[in-house]
Order: sequence, then structure tokens, then C-alpha cells
Amino acid sequence: MESKNLLVKHFISEPISVHFLSPPLHVKSPPCPDGFTWRDQRYEVAQCLSEWKDFKRRGRMARNMQPQHAEQASIHGSWGVGRFYFEVQTSNNRFYRIYYDRAPKDANDREGHWILLAELE
Repeated sequence: MESKNLLVKHFISEPISVHFLSPPLHVKSPPCPDGFTWRDQRYEVAQCLSEWKDFKRRGRMARNMQPQHAEQASIHGSWGVGRFYFEVQTSNNRFYRIYYDRAPKDANDREGHWILLAELE
């Protein structure tokens, strides 16, 4: 999908919860959500403007793989590594960049998390 060359208006970087009309087949490889809730306000996604994946290894994960395997993982991903980015337009005509981070917080929280990264203009 092609972006409309939106610029960051406000950096937010806060957790959100998302909802889907149909649950994703693979939780760790989600499509663009149909809406999200941020600070107790619900936003409906009217349109997904662009999306991309980033399988770059960060932090301690960047040091725990041999270079030849890290190169393949950066293309295809590996367990707990990767982000799925979406630039969306909401039904109230606002624009946001959200992402799903596949990294687990700990052994008891392995699902990954959704983040509202920025409001765009």
C-alpha cells in the first residue's frame, strides 16, 4: 500500500488495545486492525493507508544469533522479533501510525503488544 507522505504531528508511543471484526488467523502476524482504544476512547479505522514489517533484532536479541542466521531472520522474522506497522485514517478523519510488537515482555506475557506511535498530518 502506498503512503500519502504523512508527517509526524505528535509522537505518542503509548499502549493501545485493538479490535478486529474477524480475529487474525495468526496472532503474531496480524493484519491492520479495524479499530483501537487509546486512553479510554475508541477509534474506528476507516482506511489503512500503508503497512510494512520490520524484523530488525533489537537489544539483547541483536546479539544472540550468528550473522548468517540473523540475515535470514531480518527478512522472514523469527519468534518474538518483529514489528508490523500501519498508517491508518480513522472515521473521525485523523491519521495515526500504530504497530504490533511481537516481542514478549516475559515468560508469562508472550502475546506481544500494540502501540500508538504517533499522530500524523
